[in-house]
Amino acid sequence: MPAPEPISLSALLQARDSGQTAPPEMVAQASEAIRTKDDDIVAFTHVENRPAISNGAPLSGIAIGIKDILDTADMPTGYGSEVFAGHRPRTDAAVVALARRRGATIIGKTVTTEYAFFEPGPTVNPHNTSHTPGGSSSGSAAAVAAGMVPATIGTQTGGSVLRPAAYCGIAGYKPSFRLLPATGMKHFAPSLDTVGLFAATVTDVALFADLLTGRDLRVASDPSLRPADIRIGLYRCSELPTADAAMQAALETAIAAAQAAGFTIIPVEEPDVLKKARAAHSPLQAFEAGMSCGPDLALFEDQLSQRLKDVIREGQAMAPQAYDTARRDAKRGRMATAALFDDIDILLTPSAPGPAPRGLASTGDPRFNKLWTLMGTPSISIPAFSTADGLPLGIQAVARFGDDRRLLKVAAHLEKVFRTAA
Repeated sequence: MPAPEPISLSALLQARDSGQTAPPEMVAQASEAIRTKDDDIVAFTHVENRPAISNGAPLSGIAIGIKDILDTADMPTGYGSEVFAGHRPRTDAAVVALARRRGATIIGKTVTTEYAFFEPGPTVNPHNTSHTPGGSSSGSAAAVAAGMVPATIGTQTGGSVLRPAAYCGIAGYKPSFRLLPATGMKHFAPSLDTVGLFAATVTDVALFADLLTGRDLRVASDPSLRPADIRIGLYRCSELPTADAAMQAALETAIAAAQAAGFTIIPVEEPDVLKKARAAHSPLQAFEAGMSCGPDLALFEDQLSQRLKDVIREGQAMAPQAYDTARRDAKRGRMATAALFDDIDILLTPSAPGPAPRGLASTGDPRFNKLWTLMGTPSISIPAFSTADGLPLGIQAVARFGDDRRLLKVAAHLEKVFRTAA
């Protein structure tokens, strides 16, 4: 099948601002793209027939999809579960309200896995429909990759932004914890749940973040960026040997290309305290899921998947002392992570163990993402590489907590370097 063609948010806004197109036409094009493409991809669970269109705002004319784990007052919000079929919240999630204030057109809700956990939805990978798009932000990634909309909003608790972005060959950005508000999300693990963004490229997702938040995050060409001043750490985590051969080769090519472009490369061995922190993610997530989703289990047990019920029960059976231990390990890990970035500026790791797995029964494995979700650090999946049969491979870049602008700026530069080397 032909490779999908994502829409460049940057190009779309340039066309709008130069008068080549106008917001109603831009939204109409997105509606038509969804109409013609989504029967095959199934990225949307709800599409607005007459979406509201603004004028004169930063995101006017930009049609975006909202992951169906985030509340929308004017659209059904089902959280990927039959329990909430037809559910209509009274208010928008905070990030949805923010998008509306900035002028974006909320064109529909994108498919999520059940409660943003591991039970897959119907969405397929636009690069090969026999493969998963990843999860839990399945529809958000696939809608951008398939060229239906230029940007979407998703969430990540383990690897639910980075992994689908990597599998679908686009940029997925998980900001520093709480840079984007999580109020109005169906929470799974509140100390981990993070709102993230998708767009075609790093430059596009940075522009989306900038226009959405009003923060200085865009990454227009900057001649002041000197690669020799940027210290890139090749993060040799304990999971690295488990990446498949294609992913290992892509990471090696990325590091060699970055070095050839003048970046300073520093091998970084994973500290034991961060190995321990990675192991803390699962019990911490389970305990909080037991709290957050326990009421659902009590009321709707017959309507929940077995794997969701299992993790809720695991969390409810866990002693509070075990949760406290996991929290302490996470806190020590955050201190070690801060110290790590005293010696480097950006870490590079795989975004996923390999390309998107075949079949839709699994959304893949978040082993390379969940540590950084727990640490609260900003991370982004840089699209550039692919396997011999055309499945995308993403390179994950990570920065110090709060250093989102540097992360986006360096990642945009690296994306160009990687594409030349790919």
